[in-house]
Amino acid sequence: MIEQCISQTVQIIYNDRNRNISIRIIQVLSVRNGKVRAFCTSANGPHVFNTDNIIDVELVKQHA
Repeated sequence: MIEQCISQTVQIIYNDRNRNISIRIIQVLSVRNGKVRAFCTSANGPHVFNTDNIIDVELVKQHA
């Protein structure tokens, strides 16, 4: 599912390497080799996410 979200803003539920679950709003830049490169609004910068650790993905509706 995340592969279809390139250039879109999505909300993900993510389980990090320390097993902390967080909700992130990200703009997906690319998906390759099990990694999502994105701009993370929570961290206010670029971030790489492991696709195996993404629990859920939901498109964020853009307001006009």
